[in-house]
Amino acid sequence: MPLHAQAEDDKPEGFIEGASLDVLARNFYVNRNQLLPGVRDNREWGQGFIGKFESGFTQGTVGFGLDAYAMLGLKLDGGGGTAGSSILPINSPSKAGYDYGKAPDEFSSAGASIKVRAFDTVLRAGDLFLSNPVIAGGESRMLPQTFRGFSLTNTSFDDLMLEAGQASFTKPYNQSGHRRIDTFYGSLADDRDSRHLNWAGAAWTPLEGLSSDLYASELKDIWNQYYFDLDYTWQLNDLVSLNPGLHYYHTQDTGDALLGHIDNNTYSLHFTVNVGYHALTAVYQRVNGNTPFDYINQGDSVFLDNSQIYSDFNGPNERSWKLKYDYDFAGVGVPGLTTSVSYSKGELDLTKVDPTGTGYGHWYSEDGKNAQHWERDVDLAYTVQESTLKDLTVRLRWAAHRGSQGYSAVDNDVDEYRVIVEYPVNIF
Repeated sequence: MPLHAQAEDDKPEGFIEGASLDVLARNFYVNRNQLLPGVRDNREWGQGFIGKFESGFTQGTVGFGLDAYAMLGLKLDGGGGTAGSSILPINSPSKAGYDYGKAPDEFSSAGASIKVRAFDTVLRAGDLFLSNPVIAGGESRMLPQTFRGFSLTNTSFDDLMLEAGQASFTKPYNQSGHRRIDTFYGSLADDRDSRHLNWAGAAWTPLEGLSSDLYASELKDIWNQYYFDLDYTWQLNDLVSLNPGLHYYHTQDTGDALLGHIDNNTYSLHFTVNVGYHALTAVYQRVNGNTPFDYINQGDSVFLDNSQIYSDFNGPNERSWKLKYDYDFAGVGVPGLTTSVSYSKGELDLTKVDPTGTGYGHWYSEDGKNAQHWERDVDLAYTVQESTLKDLTVRLRWAAHRGSQGYSAVDNDVDEYRVIVEYPVNIF
């Protein structure tokens, strides 16, 4: 993980002198073709605008600053019967959970956080954009997810970033308002919720090419979660490099255990060979536990190598494999054009799930002892290198997902297409 907190030191001193204002225009289309009988397709198209203001710090031993954001989402298409792709708000969901009605024509949100810097420590309080292995705002839809709470970062030591914080509320990426922080897979009773998530961690880069993260978090009355990773890039010569890596999570229930008993160990191993403009990656991922590997709802805190466009391959007792090929077309004289193609396959035992479990009983399937599923993904992106449209990016994504032998009890067979166009503008 990059030592992002160090970026504060690169800004000029002064509240105004160090200020910046950026706007990202993101056009997002999703077509999710549901292949199971009785399940409606999801098709939505929207235009999003994300504005971010970041001040510098006032001069002095203790500096003060302000960060703020404003977001606007406009519906371009997504009528009744095709809503529910998660880029637009859900309006009046049906009891069956498939017909989400007609999404509103627009939705918006705004927020701010104050920040205080003393020596090498920065405190932020308010609405936050977070990104670490135990709490990371979702960035895979039209508008990003934010959290409400506080965070501390410290960069006193070379090559080491320390951070900690607490978040109690989240603004989902397809909503205007805030709600209590919750999990992606767990089903909480209507009158119960977690009050907050606490976290602390460290990102360390002791040597060139070597990085490691160590994090711990507590989602009150639900779980304690611990994370460790190790990643190394070994540059053999100017053309060839090797990149082995490990990601590991341990999750166990705590407090009132609102989602029931959890004792889950999940890890993934990857090995990448880079040769010039080509890269080939092999992945093995394993979930040890009778509950799925769970994470913050709508978040990107799934730092696992087999987290794909549609599935995360993180079901109870799941073993999965992936083979991925990346190519940079700069090798044939087209800089800015890249592609990625991958195939993932998973096997899991759903009969070991407790069907009476408080939070994850819905994963049980009596036909799922040898449940299997696979996913094929293709990603093609081009970023304009010059002209007035410099940095405009067009991305095409396709995923095909299929399950068998009881897997349909927990997930669907789908073909999903995404078209994403992004254009960043720096105002000052």
